Amino acid sequence: MTELVQRLDRTRFAVHVACFHKEGAWLPRVEASAPVTAFPIRGFARPATLARAAGFARWCRAKRIAGVVACDLYANSFALPAAALGGVSARIGSRRELNPDKSAAQIALQRHAYRFAHAVVANSRAAARQLESEGVQPGRIRVIPNGIVAERFEARRASPRIATVATVANLRREKAHEVLLAAAARLAPRHADLKFLIIGDGPRDAELRALAAALGVAGRVEFLGHREDVPALLARADLFVLPSRSEAFPNGAIEAMAAGLPVIASRVGGLIDLVDDGRTGLLVEPDDPAALADAIDTLVESPARAAGLGAAARDEVARRYSFDRMVRSFETLLLSHLELSRGVSSRAA
Repeated sequence: MTELVQRLDRTRFAVHVACFHKEGAWLPRVEASAPVTAFPIRGFARPATLARAAGFARWCRAKRIAGVVACDLYANSFALPAAALGGVSARIGSRRELNPDKSAAQIALQRHAYRFAHAVVANSRAAARQLESEGVQPGRIRVIPNGIVAERFEARRASPRIATVATVANLRREKAHEVLLAAAARLAPRHADLKFLIIGDGPRDAELRALAAALGVAGRVEFLGHREDVPALLARADLFVLPSRSEAFPNGAIEAMAAGLPVIASRVGGLIDLVDDGRTGLLVEPDDPAALADAIDTLVESPARAAGLGAAARDEVARRYSFDRMVRSFETLLLSHLELSRGVSSRAA
């Protein structure tokens, strides 16, 4: 979404950003591209949230907002109904996850909010299927995969050995970092020099560090937290692993592919579409440390095969997943609904 804010064609769009709280690591990047307005809320069950939503609707009218793109469950639930109240002509919802950690009430709230959207963008076919299962009509679903700037990621030189395994993901339960740590413990007796980089922050940090110590692999694992230099960190790695239980379309995996890293990932969700098993990476069953360890071992024992997978992955990303393609798709979607709304208004007049 940050890249979308930065890249929307300013000859066609005047871009404004609305958020709940003006904070976070990427706030300066967004503020450098567009004005940011906060509508702070502390939960959807609080009466004050309705007042904030009404304030957002008034803001939309005052700024003459023509289109709104909401980016996640909370933004969908808040912004889509309020944008309808504010007379916004093109209302676009999003689905970027499969809701593995959301309550039934949260899912129901978002399902209701989607009724106020002219279209809902899914970032993978898996996310689109999830939308259909929740009752969104297929005709209102558009699949626009996430984009990437492949040029930010230097192509790796073929390595004579696999020494460093990396993963990039928030430390949440659905990312299944404990499966990677268990696989690391299985690999330790056979590959004494194999190291692991865990890049990302989240609520499980202390828990996962304790688990690494309990498994005897704390000395092999670096917990690097949130980082802004992911391309440089991926350049240090020889192999990328994503053992998630649920994924719509993970940026970490696509960035690793852009860096030319061989990818081993779980056979779930959007990873099935992203990774061509045996050509651009390897897929394993989720929640299976033995299968993950075996796949890592396979590529550690065959650096030439690993290099071939990485090269094919980089070519695939350059061909299919550019930010320019993603942004043009969003622009086309917004403009089509704006044209449609103008046509309806002129017929009504």
